[in-house]
Amino acid sequence: MFVYQHKVHYYETDRMGVTHHSNYIRIMEEARVAYLDAIGASFARIEADGIVSPVMAVEGRYLHSTTFDDVIEVEVFILEMSLLKLKIGYRMRCGGQDVFEGWSLHCFLDKEGRAVRIAERYPQFKDQLPAE
Repeated sequence: MFVYQHKVHYYETDRMGVTHHSNYIRIMEEARVAYLDAIGASFARIEADGIVSPVMAVEGRYLHSTTFDDVIEVEVFILEMSLLKLKIGYRMRCGGQDVFEGWSLHCFLDKEGRAVRIAERYPQFKDQLPAE
C-alpha cells in the first residue's frame, strides 16, 4: 500500500478555518504523482515517452473536515485498469479518522491524440492491481 502525506497549509483553509473542498482534488493529484513516481511510472517518464494522461472523471466524498496544520495521510491504489483507462482510488485519513474518499479516471494519449494501451507500455500498473 502506498501512503502520501499532505500537511494542510493556512491558504488551503476557508473563512470557517476548514480545508476548502477544492483542495482535496489537488491533494489527490499530489498523491497520484508521488504514487506514480514510487512505482516507476512517473509523469516525467511517461511524458518523455510522448504520452499524456488527461483526467476523464473525478469523484469524491467528504467525510470529515480538516484544518490548518493537520496531516492528511492519503492511501493511493489502482481500482481498475483496462487497455486504455486507469482508475485510481484515494482514501484520506487524519488522526485515524476517515476524512475523504474518491477516485480519478485517466486515459493515455500520444502527442497526436491517439489512444495508447498503457498496460502494454507500462506493465507495472498491472502489478499494482488488487488480487481478485
